[in-house]
Amino acid sequence: MEQIHDMQDKKAIIHRLSRAIGHLDSVRTMVLNDKDCTEILIQLAAVRSALAGTGKTILKDHIHNCIAEAVENGDQKKIDALDEAIDQFIK
Repeated sequence: MEQIHDMQDKKAIIHRLSRAIGHLDSVRTMVLNDKDCTEILIQLAAVRSALAGTGKTILKDHIHNCIAEAVENGDQKKIDALDEAIDQFIK
């Protein structure tokens, strides 16, 4: 069964992704314009932070929606899949 997610959560995720894309575009422009490496590294840190925030939002949404339902239904496969996703996300 496909899970329906809250529109407010989707908007927050899209907003965070847009911010990350904007930061990444800035990094590309900075590299093309031979900007100072320290400035580029700072901008890359902003990209990483934006992506981490996006992942956190998605993880919380997944736990509150999909995993809560999986626990109620005894769906161990979804719980195991979350375990694997967390291992990949936190490296």
